[in-house]
Amino acid sequence: MTVKQEHKKIFARSLVGAAAALAMAGLAGMAQAQEVLKIGLLASLEGPFAAPGQDGMRGADLALKEKNGMAGGKKIEFIKVSSDATPDKAVNSTRKAVEQDKVQIMIGPLSGDEGIAVKNYAKTQPNVTFINGSAGAQAATLQDPAANFYRFNTEGAQWMVGLGEHALAKGYKRTFLIAEDYGFPYSQVQGFMASYCAKGGKVIDKAWVPLGTKDYASVIAKIPKNIDALVVVLGGSDAVNFLTQYEQAGGDKPMIGGSITVDQTVLNFKGKRRESLLGTASAGPMADSIDTPEWKKFVSEYKATFKDGFPSPSLFAYLYYINTKATLDALDVVKGDLSGGQKAYRDALQKTNFKGPAGEVKIDANRNGVGTTYITEVAKAADGSFYNKVVKSVPNISQTLGLPEAEFKKMGLGTRDVPDCRT
Repeated sequence: MTVKQEHKKIFARSLVGAAAALAMAGLAGMAQAQEVLKIGLLASLEGPFAAPGQDGMRGADLALKEKNGMAGGKKIEFIKVSSDATPDKAVNSTRKAVEQDKVQIMIGPLSGDEGIAVKNYAKTQPNVTFINGSAGAQAATLQDPAANFYRFNTEGAQWMVGLGEHALAKGYKRTFLIAEDYGFPYSQVQGFMASYCAKGGKVIDKAWVPLGTKDYASVIAKIPKNIDALVVVLGGSDAVNFLTQYEQAGGDKPMIGGSITVDQTVLNFKGKRRESLLGTASAGPMADSIDTPEWKKFVSEYKATFKDGFPSPSLFAYLYYINTKATLDALDVVKGDLSGGQKAYRDALQKTNFKGPAGEVKIDANRNGVGTTYITEVAKAADGSFYNKVVKSVPNISQTLGLPEAEFKKMGLGTRDVPDCRT
């Protein structure tokens, strides 16, 4: 073989080697680009909160869509599981996602007692990070919190701050309460009553009903004649059932609604009683008529993406959206690195702060949201749909509800009997 031939042979081998190296690099790059991170997503798709749960899923899907399905350099796959708003079902579905599907991050659940149960389960899974969906019971973060459970939304008691004063300004000095008998309504009622009672309002009696109640006849029969308004903290099909039966019984008292009672999942049900919802005072962490570019963009994207959705995103769509966005944003910060017991990721979550559709999204030392509460009244749009019109906003509400910490601790967490101002 001549020197020239040998050089040609060496050159050919180098070309083959270079091509192989490039091919391997390309395959590695493709593998990296296609690396999938599974995130569990739990919502109540069965039972009385099925419609809210479906809209919660829409909110999470929208947050992921805005990221083009990627976060931290990885393709995100939602492992969707369902509950029926009961703690046992929520934990069982969460356990499936964590222990069988091997998700490293879990988003959810939807309802109050579910949130407390999932928080307790989170303590048994220290290497998994749990991020709330929309659950709003105080105790999920305020009582015996889990170090790996985060809630970027404010909770049910925070949502009602300022509503007591607004109700009194409307002349509602004597009220009767109807609410579902579990953690979230306890929180809502406390948030309302704390200021309402302190400023002279009276809740002369309370009717606590099981989640999923179908027949409200016995409750309706107990409603006194000498009240100014009803305080109603029912959600989903429970709210629709009560409103329908109250109208059929000739009920005509104005209402003060819990955040879930005047949500889009209830406001636009078909029925005669729906008209009497007009003017209903309520409060919550968002409102349909927020007049900011961020909210308008959120509504526009929701309506463009989900043709089967509501006239405006529900409370549940909004809360799942902000919690999912926080989840994904923190993944971007750590470039998808969940090693070391997810310490860096959790540090990033703690520092997460962004301007959401309804205002700033941030958390406190208990990993619970601090944010704005909107006082609202139900109004009718030109197209006939119902929406919550902003009356005023109360910024920067923490879990002490605007009270000095010592005063809040003295009152304790909301229960069936706390607070009380019957006479």
